[in-house]
Amino acid sequence: MRLNLPQVLAPLARRLPAGPRPVREGDDADAFDLVRTETRLKNRAQVERYLPDILGRALARIWIDPIFRDRFAADPVATLAAYDVFLPETITIAFEIEGHARPRLVVYEQKGPLRPKQRMLYLQLVMKAGK
Repeated sequence: MRLNLPQVLAPLARRLPAGPRPVREGDDADAFDLVRTETRLKNRAQVERYLPDILGRALARIWIDPIFRDRFAADPVATLAAYDVFLPETITIAFEIEGHARPRLVVYEQKGPLRPKQRMLYLQLVMKAGK
C-alpha cells in the first residue's frame, strides 16, 4: 500500500488559532493572541459559546507568564479588552485562587443593578498525567 504523503500531512502554512501578533507596548516578544480577530460578544448565548475557549487560552498563558497572570488577576475584563475580546456590560469575571497557585476563572452575569449576579460558568486548568 502506497500513501500519498501530501494528502496525509497537514500543510505547514496553516495558522494556529492563537497565532503570533505584533508586539504591543509593554508586551514581551513571545506574546500571543487570545483570538484571531477582534471579538465582541454581545449576549449570553455568545458568551456561553465562545468565552470558554478564550478563557482556556488565557488560563494556559496564566500558568506560564507571571506578568500576564498579574495583569489578568488585577482586572480580567480590561485584560481581555487589551487582547481584542470585548464582553457585554452585564458580564464580569472573577480570578480566584484556592489554596494553591492554581487559578480558577468564574464568569458572572448581572441582569440588572438591583439583581444579584449569577454564576454562568467557571474554568480551571488541571494537569493530569497518565501512563
